[in-house]
Amino acid sequence: MKRLRSVVQASAREFNLEYASLMAFIEVESSGQGFGKDGRLIIQFEPSWFSRLSSNPSFSKWSRNGVEGQSREWEAFEDACRINKRAAMESTSIGLGQILGLHWKRLGYASVQEMWDDAMKGAERQVWQICKFIDSDRILRSAIESKDWHIVASIYNGAGYQKLAEKLGREPYNISLEKAYRRHSV
Repeated sequence: MKRLRSVVQASAREFNLEYASLMAFIEVESSGQGFGKDGRLIIQFEPSWFSRLSSNPSFSKWSRNGVEGQSREWEAFEDACRINKRAAMESTSIGLGQILGLHWKRLGYASVQEMWDDAMKGAERQVWQICKFIDSDRILRSAIESKDWHIVASIYNGAGYQKLAEKLGREPYNISLEKAYRRHSV
């Protein structure tokens, strides 16, 4: 965790972001873990995105995926890759910031594969991706700077984030961000 802190501090300075805000974002998205114990990226495969991005997808393991742990996420992702690798990669959130692969162009990569390869290099590159993602959206950056966690949550997780949290019996994303920000502001 000490190493992650120094990486986040350096990136926060580079992008002129507040350390506590950036650290809160990372904590809520991935609990500060960019890689699993097996060395693979922490991922969240999104079946709804895969359905949109792949032509005529056949329903299989990927279609029943939920937030069920990394082994199930990877199983669904690998199943989707057999159907359409690019769509599977674009439909999967990766690393510390859980940035959807679909945003590879926004981050300045030549391909989604290049985004994934860069994230595999380590925490520095994953934190850079988060900062670039924030920096490339004026409204998101402004919401983070003003600590408007509701707007941050709406942009990052969609307008229905509160209803989804209620349905899943979880704390709403904006509340989690606010609490994490307070912890990292000390």
